[in-house]
Amino acid sequence: MTVRNEAGAPEASADAPARAALDLAGRRAVVRDFLTSRRSRLSPADVGLPTRGGERRVPGLRREEVAALAGVSPDYYTRLERGRLEGASDSVLMSLSTALRLSDLEREYLFDLARGPLGGPAPRHAVREVPPAVQHVVDRMDSPAIVVNTSQQLLHANAVGRALYAPVLQHGGESFATFAFLTEQAADFFEDLERACAMIAATMRLDLARSPGDVDLRSLVEELLGASERFRTAWARNDVHEHRTGTKTYRHPVVGRLELDYAVFLLPGTPGLGMTVFSAEPGSAAAERLVELGRRARDEMRTTPPGRETTGDAR
Repeated sequence: MTVRNEAGAPEASADAPARAALDLAGRRAVVRDFLTSRRSRLSPADVGLPTRGGERRVPGLRREEVAALAGVSPDYYTRLERGRLEGASDSVLMSLSTALRLSDLEREYLFDLARGPLGGPAPRHAVREVPPAVQHVVDRMDSPAIVVNTSQQLLHANAVGRALYAPVLQHGGESFATFAFLTEQAADFFEDLERACAMIAATMRLDLARSPGDVDLRSLVEELLGASERFRTAWARNDVHEHRTGTKTYRHPVVGRLELDYAVFLLPGTPGLGMTVFSAEPGSAAAERLVELGRRARDEMRTTPPGRETTGDAR
């Protein structure tokens, strides 16, 4: 299978995935797709412009309208939208972000694309080792707690966290991305599979802009682009997302429906790792089911011989 980068160009060699996003033409294509998608989602009414009669040939704002909103010439905006962000000042990027009504994450993403080194950062692999101190903290939590890296790998989990994500560990190769996009079981586990897939793809896009030299993340994106129509659709939206806090709903095969609140904590000194902790509304059916899941997890730990349990560690 021919592996292609985001610009649609075939890669030349097996080690090329690390360079795909670093190539200047490739990065310009990413910028072009992002800015075009953000412009097309806005109408004149969204930005306070008068709506003129007649049909518009393309969805969203015209380039000259964005240029006027950003305070730049139409020719200069066209240059920016073609991916030529080199030399664009912070004030221009901020004005462009305001004109396109970018969210804080989308603005950060645009700056990451603009400030990426032209020569490309040194290729590196996603973090796979969880510091022992972090493991101890996770293991001692009563609530489900997991540690995930930029490649969406579940590196470590406490007992109830492993029980919560047993379907992922069993069918997804310890990767949320491969589980969500490449397995049939994902449709049974995620109550809203499309939303889950959209969030995973958008998170991966943001992480790739933050760490363009991440070999493993780049390879995962290329794998999924080649293997999953659902991923190609989600990726083409050019959305970015960062897990912070929110609610996730799962259909667990053992205890049933779980609507859980979550919070993500970044780990200082270990870039690329995030610890997610889950909880349920006190007194809710989900809280009762979470207690039952924890009881079952503890019973399994007592009956499983040392070294035979599913750890959720990627080594």
